[in-house]
Amino acid sequence: MQKHIRLTFILLSSLTLSACANLSAGNLFSHYSAQNDELHQSVQKGDYAQAEQLLQEQVAGDILDNFEKGRVYLLNQQYTESKSAFENSDGAVRVQQDQATVSISENAMSLGALAVNDNLKTYHPADYELGFLHLYLGLNYLQSNDLEGALIEMRRANQVQEKARADREKELQAAQNQMEQQGLTPNLGSILSNYPDAGEKLQAVQNGYLLYLSALLYEADNDLNSAYVDYRRALAVMPSNQPVIDGTKRVAKRLGMGQDLSQLEKRYGKAEYLEKSKSRVIVIDERGVVDSMQGWKQALPIYDSRDDMAWYSVSLPYYPPTNAEKFSPLAINGQSVSSDMLTDVNLMAQQDLSERMPSIIIRQALRVWAKDRLRKEAAQGDDVGNLLFNVWNTLTEQPDTRSWLTLPSEIYSSSIVVEPGAQTMMLNGEPYEFEVEAGRTVLVWLSRQGNSATIWHKQLGNIR
Repeated sequence: MQKHIRLTFILLSSLTLSACANLSAGNLFSHYSAQNDELHQSVQKGDYAQAEQLLQEQVAGDILDNFEKGRVYLLNQQYTESKSAFENSDGAVRVQQDQATVSISENAMSLGALAVNDNLKTYHPADYELGFLHLYLGLNYLQSNDLEGALIEMRRANQVQEKARADREKELQAAQNQMEQQGLTPNLGSILSNYPDAGEKLQAVQNGYLLYLSALLYEADNDLNSAYVDYRRALAVMPSNQPVIDGTKRVAKRLGMGQDLSQLEKRYGKAEYLEKSKSRVIVIDERGVVDSMQGWKQALPIYDSRDDMAWYSVSLPYYPPTNAEKFSPLAINGQSVSSDMLTDVNLMAQQDLSERMPSIIIRQALRVWAKDRLRKEAAQGDDVGNLLFNVWNTLTEQPDTRSWLTLPSEIYSSSIVVEPGAQTMMLNGEPYEFEVEAGRTVLVWLSRQGNSATIWHKQLGNIR
């Protein structure tokens, strides 16, 4: 009996180390994707109002919780609330990135996570998520007709992504150093050999959506040099996207970049200006919802020098294979509009997980080591104590599936020249009407999930 009291005390002590905002029954015995499955499904169905009702408080911290809120509010056309939520995320990211040293509480959470699971760690957003944070802040500014504010967010996006990438490399090195200090050498190959493959890896981690939108806004602001830089970057990421090709040629011609223009025209055809008697409609079309991570578990026997064996669960996140949702083609004024992919968010998410997997496995190896020491100290050879500890380990070993799961799955872009005046876009059998002046360009932004869509348009000025 005394041993079992001692076991209970040690297990509770491991939780005390994790006494933080992330400590909850949900994070202790479940994982993020499971807790937010209804939210994810509601957005997939296009039920934005229900998704708003399902938004939770204090599940993953100020950064990720407000990512989800900002996105759902945007889809539900609550633009003031969306901007406020994204600003809260942005503020939390700034605080996180400005911390020169790791705090005592962060160390405690990390130790507690080693004894329980990584859902208790502070969430550090992925590079692509930080890019989308500023992209959506920029779209909120654009929706309220603040081009300057939108451009500021476009500039910040690239800076933040570069810093995040450097930070991730430091984290991997720190994890490896921690392993070496404990005298442990994880056999990553043995785990990865049984790990479900995430599928095709994205070679370029640049966000074509962000780069193209940035280039468009710079061009609308008549900052042609900045526009050309981002058009060229977008073209490197998505070399077959026709609106990107057209924009790159258009700005190269306006800048008098003779050599560049010659090479572009040799590959893609002659550059053309928009006739003064015509108008242009550019469409950014978000489709579906990004996949959510699931959990994969493997039981591992651990032996010590006395052949004392215990079973430990290794739990890792992964992306199961899925089929992208199909959407009907767009039509403007009865004319079918062709679309080219800008960004596959699922591939970006899978790439991020693949890059983080060595660090995740290292922490798993450390956790097995930490839990085995706790077991020996608590159970002291008692069979009942060992059984209780194994049950505790099985229940609390949860994968860290935290990611921004209300993002779109894919983003496409379209461009069409039309007669000036009233325009009608058919969307799910419903007309959306807008106007564009002669010699001008209008941007139509829409996000489609299920049979629902959020749509608005803005004049981009004299983009010829």
